[in-house]
Amino acid sequence: MSDGSPSLPARLYLLAWDTTRRRLRHDPGLAPLVRAGALTELAGRGLLVDADGVAAPRDLDAHSGDPVLDGLLELVMESGPRPWESWVTRYAGVTLDAVRPQLAAAGFLRADSRRGLGLLRPVEYTLERVQAVEALQREARQTLTGPEPVAEVPEEDAALVALAAAAGLPTVTSPADRERHRERIEALTARGSRAVPVLPRIVLEVRAAVSGPDAAAPPARTGG
Repeated sequence: MSDGSPSLPARLYLLAWDTTRRRLRHDPGLAPLVRAGALTELAGRGLLVDADGVAAPRDLDAHSGDPVLDGLLELVMESGPRPWESWVTRYAGVTLDAVRPQLAAAGFLRADSRRGLGLLRPVEYTLERVQAVEALQREARQTLTGPEPVAEVPEEDAALVALAAAAGLPTVTSPADRERHRERIEALTARGSRAVPVLPRIVLEVRAAVSGPDAAAPPARTGG
């Protein structure tokens, strides 16, 4: 977010907020969704490339300047060859944990650290820029429902909505919406895949990930 605008994974995270109650609406499936957004953005920038079905860094010096995206690049570099689908869930909590403080630094969230019984509790995040998030959600719903022709939708916006629909984000789409607009969702996925050919595979993995009870569990922490 070096230019001040949220990255694709950050936008997906913000879309999951219930702006009325100021709480997340889709926490169990959030980690793989945010990770999918990071994969998609890295592929769109050409920093991750497809090597016979495997996600591979363009080169060892590849970097985006975004700490969330670069954290994922580093994970991919340090790992053995793995297919794109595996990265949707593998250590997905690492990417989610990186997005939150980044959004707090940008003013979208407020980070609160509290002490109880002498111990520092985990940081809790509260939504701050409610109107900005509501605008993001309106734009996503408009992209889903039209009337703008899919061919005129920016490719990144198409990918955003395709991923949000795959995860079933209730702030963007309902089950009835997904059935009613099934063809448009498929068209948006195809539109996004013009810039990111692996997007359909990522979308399918997001659908599979959010359907399992443990799919979005972050990796176990070690140390204090």
